Amino acid sequence: MTDSEIRIDKYLWAIRMYKTRSMASTALEGGKVKLNGDSVKASKKVKTGEIYKIKREQQTLEIEVLQIIPKRVAASIATECYKIISNSLENQTKNQSAFSLNAIRDKGLGRPTKRERRNIDEFFSDED
Repeated sequence: MTDSEIRIDKYLWAIRMYKTRSMASTALEGGKVKLNGDSVKASKKVKTGEIYKIKREQQTLEIEVLQIIPKRVAASIATECYKIISNSLENQTKNQSAFSLNAIRDKGLGRPTKRERRNIDEFFSDED
């Protein structure tokens, strides 16, 4: 194997897409990494210019391979080895929890009481 050939699981680990190589392998087995719409096996050799679609947690990335590195390197060097084409988190607004309040409470006050909750709901209701 030359420096221009490396397995996809090792490459994703080396460019710090996944914390461990086994996490990268698990993602590949689960169909979370695709090349041209098809799932990729962990043994697939990476080539420069290929575009991969990677799903991880609540994020979908589309990356282009610019350079192949055989070992895990510093994050600053790793980011030079690929180019992000699209990122689903940049396109979406932050999701708010259904349980979060739109009101600001002082730190240390804890949860609102039933009475305070009614007042907050009344204040933010659309009815006038």
